[in-house]
Amino acid sequence: MDYVTLTEAAELEGLKYDAIQKKIRRNSEGFITKIVKSESGGRDIVLVAVSSLSKQARVAWKEREKLKVYVADVSTDETEVIEETATEKPWYVDMDLEWYISNYKERYYQGVELGNILREFMQYEEKDRTLYAESFAQEKLGKSARTLYRLVKSYMEAAAWADKLQKENGFNYDFFKVLSLCRKPKEIGCFPSIIPEVKKVIMNIWFNEDFAHNNGTREMLYDKLQVIAENNHWKIPSYQTVVRYIQFLMEEKRMKNAHFLAAKGALEYRNKVGVKTKRDTKALQVMEVLMGDEHTFDCWVSYRQSNGKITAIRPKLVAWIDVRSRMIMGDIICKDANGDILKESLLKLIYADANGVPKYILIDNGKDYTKKELTGVNRKQRVRTDFDDEVKGFYQSIGIVGYERAKPYEAWDKGQIERSFRTVCNQFSKWFSSYTGTLTGSRTDDKVEKDIDRMLKHGELLSMDEFYEKWHEWLTKVYAHKRHRGLVNAKETYVTPYECFQKEERYQKAVPPREYATMLMLKSEHAHVYNTGINRFGKDYRSEELDRYIGEDVDIKYDPNNIGTIYVFFHGKQVCEAYSQELLKIAPTVHQDAVAEHKRRQRAQEKRDREILEQAREGLEEINEQFSSFRAIAGGIDLMISNKSPKKSKVVSMPEDNTYRQGFRSHKEEEPEESTYLASQAEKALQKLRVIGE
Repeated sequence: MDYVTLTEAAELEGLKYDAIQKKIRRNSEGFITKIVKSESGGRDIVLVAVSSLSKQARVAWKEREKLKVYVADVSTDETEVIEETATEKPWYVDMDLEWYISNYKERYYQGVELGNILREFMQYEEKDRTLYAESFAQEKLGKSARTLYRLVKSYMEAAAWADKLQKENGFNYDFFKVLSLCRKPKEIGCFPSIIPEVKKVIMNIWFNEDFAHNNGTREMLYDKLQVIAENNHWKIPSYQTVVRYIQFLMEEKRMKNAHFLAAKGALEYRNKVGVKTKRDTKALQVMEVLMGDEHTFDCWVSYRQSNGKITAIRPKLVAWIDVRSRMIMGDIICKDANGDILKESLLKLIYADANGVPKYILIDNGKDYTKKELTGVNRKQRVRTDFDDEVKGFYQSIGIVGYERAKPYEAWDKGQIERSFRTVCNQFSKWFSSYTGTLTGSRTDDKVEKDIDRMLKHGELLSMDEFYEKWHEWLTKVYAHKRHRGLVNAKETYVTPYECFQKEERYQKAVPPREYATMLMLKSEHAHVYNTGINRFGKDYRSEELDRYIGEDVDIKYDPNNIGTIYVFFHGKQVCEAYSQELLKIAPTVHQDAVAEHKRRQRAQEKRDREILEQAREGLEEINEQFSSFRAIAGGIDLMISNKSPKKSKVVSMPEDNTYRQGFRSHKEEEPEESTYLASQAEKALQKLRVIGE
């Protein structure tokens, strides 16, 4: 039975001396030990049977013993190897393993394969080892037995160095065995005076997020490195060597950008050094992808508030740009942009400017573009309505296949429209006497001092309507017909936005009926029907038809600019129009005849319920209002459009919206009576979202 000392057992198990002692004491029955007298006359020596050790330790011991045997065949033993190498370290002792693999991957893995061959040879335990070595070397290596034994010696030498260094600092150096079978690399980038542990600490400090963010210096790093080295009993090179090593990491190993990321953070990294690509816009169809955004003009106009007061404002533009043609469409100018203005902009785009629905849109990450009524997504909402447009969102309801949100602070995601807005500033806004330049940011040289209050007082500022006329003239007569540098660079056949938009292959999708789009402009909510009606806005809304649904939960739609009337739906079908009597008294223009109807509701309720009993076995009549009288002004598309409209398509895309098909669009055989109020209000609904409005 073979035995090893406690020191050797600890090394084989990868444990400290005290740890192996405690392990044996706790499990004395699991270890076979014996005590022998010390030859020097000192304390007795405790030996541990190799068979008591772990499988890993037994394999390591067996390999070590085989190495001794094979080294003996070339007249060398382990002691001699260590003595020889004590004065001259092999090249791999100071080698950075990660750097070697990164630069000499092929060599390294050849060394791994060669090591496997050597271990196969060393497992031979039969007689006639010399004869076997000759045949094995020729078969596996195509070399002589002498070459085989030389490789075994190198392997054993590396194992000895690995054991020696492991005893000194406790780290594993088994990779020495592989490197000993590899070709020595050039000296560039090795830094042999820096041990791997110190190299790792240098990188850990230099690329530490807090250290880099605080602009930590090389002097600071070296001071900290000295403390760590002293605590770990490491030898470190000079300050100049460490500086050269850091420079090597930054330049030769191309870790400069990684340090920039640690120092400046992900946002600035993506803006400054992050990889960016140019969209192959030529591969897109016209109307396949549109970008939407808001822009604040760098000039001032006069604006009349609702209370009649005149003030100066910087108008805002809401618009969409076709990625393929760079055509700007759906342009709305307003005081403050919001979700309703955005809807109006899209409706103006599809019904007037493009006469078609885009396939995809890339929207800004702001709340106006990503609110639930537009996207159909709101994780916080617990109660959903039965309206398809509420579930799917406005974008998909009008026929847009999908949308993508631009990532926050990553302007290159919307490169085309951002560049177009710069063009607007340079070629349009700067021609106005009220131009004041960019009032945000650090570029003070872009700011122009103007006495806007004085200009307002003296009537030198254009009104919103006048400003829009100038804008529309420039957009349709200058921008649309001017050579666009982006189209030229993309090697487009047609290099003006208008020509490219009109003549290139287009994505075709018919627009939905205008009345449907108008319906989408109404606000939607969930409501409960009480015996007093529906309570909203602190008022009660009543209707004869509503009495049937007392105790039920319904959905309602309403025009926020006129809350005298709400439209009630049950399971997607329109039930009735309900009116607030209190509001009707102060708003007589809103269905004044409904006041008279209210007087007979109580009297008619019992009679109606009796009739319902008699008709219980018959289907109840659906009550739906039609939008047939709507004019083509959805989304305010008739506002500020003076040029000739593009050729209109005769094809209308019928929406899949259940609310539209079952509610507003009845399948009655007989023509239903037209809702005068709804028709008139719907006609005005989007116009109230005037581009010069709040």
